[in-house]
Amino acid sequence: MEQGLRNYLVVTGGYWAFTVTDGAIRMLVVLYFHLLGYSPFEVAMLFLFYEFFGIVTNLVGGWLGARIGLNLTMHIGMGLQVLALLALTVPDPWLSVPYVMFAQALSGIAKDLNKMSAKASVKTMVRDGGESKLFKWVAVLTGSKNALKGGGYFIGAALLEWIGFRGALAVLAVMLLSVLIITALLLPSGLGKMKSKPKFAQVFSRIAAINWLSAARFFLFGSRDVWFVVGLPVFLYEVLGWSFTQVGGYLALWIIGYGIVQASVPRLVRRTHHGQGPGGSTARLWVFLLALFPTAIAIGLQLGWPADKVLVIGLILFGVIFAINSAVHSYLILAYSDHEKVSMNVGFYYMANAGGRLIGTVLSGLIYQSHGLAGCLWWSAGFVVMAALLSFGLPEIGKGEEQRLGAG
Repeated sequence: MEQGLRNYLVVTGGYWAFTVTDGAIRMLVVLYFHLLGYSPFEVAMLFLFYEFFGIVTNLVGGWLGARIGLNLTMHIGMGLQVLALLALTVPDPWLSVPYVMFAQALSGIAKDLNKMSAKASVKTMVRDGGESKLFKWVAVLTGSKNALKGGGYFIGAALLEWIGFRGALAVLAVMLLSVLIITALLLPSGLGKMKSKPKFAQVFSRIAAINWLSAARFFLFGSRDVWFVVGLPVFLYEVLGWSFTQVGGYLALWIIGYGIVQASVPRLVRRTHHGQGPGGSTARLWVFLLALFPTAIAIGLQLGWPADKVLVIGLILFGVIFAINSAVHSYLILAYSDHEKVSMNVGFYYMANAGGRLIGTVLSGLIYQSHGLAGCLWWSAGFVVMAALLSFGLPEIGKGEEQRLGAG
């Protein structure tokens, strides 16, 4: 088997295992702390440090990966997730809000170290086959991750019912530790490590395309989380009267479907006539199209149309177009980077991603309390429009263009 493909499969397998625990721990915390009497908004706030430390991790993680190797940063992420899982197995009296936020901070650091390492590794493995091959590989990695995160929601809920909160956490910790050991043995050392030791100041990209893409990514993910994190589940539970199981199950299925679409994007999005992957014009087209959906859902709710049908259909359509946008972005950050600096560029890009998720999470609770779900959706539409305007700074990827973008 080709060495690059073998390493890709090992990295993908490790990423899959981590992703299952990431989805499962989120569902375990949501369900268990709901049973302890926390309100939906209070439960959402438990994840505040999870998102905040994702920003810090992505800023530092890319630089760290360039210095010590992406395989090592990936395994550090796995190890921190094992600690985060075990930290929550303490007795209930210890599970104060600050303590749980600390455990979620560890999980947030672990998640972004693992994600940055896995995605940046793809660039180092794809040496032949051009941009279309890179587009396909990163789409499969990203899409399968999101599908498995949805599966993690189901696994977390099932383990909670079967063996309880602490038993579920212990099973997940043992599983992930086993995968950590296996991948550490199979992956070559120094993957993605720069020949020269980069300075920390180099984490801030000097490539205009990467800065524009990172800014667009901030608003793209803010547009999703500003209504998805708090507003939507609270609305489904309190206004439409869905059971907690129905809410969690539907969101899990949405994430799985979202991941399947992401993995299929190379077949859905036409490549340019140069045989390359998508470029700036592709990103602009799909993000402008995305702006139609939160706008239409908000109008439908304000006109008094059946809320359940408007949300279910609207969320499916939003998810399909959002998945295409996300996959195109995930390809572009690798296409705009050279092999030497890929980990730092990806870290900087996902710092913006985490920042968008953080502001979206906070605004989701605040706006829902003051203006309801329709207000969240209008903010979502505004964020998408900002992402679209910023996307005008994204260049195309053509012959010779990749080398120019990677210079500096």
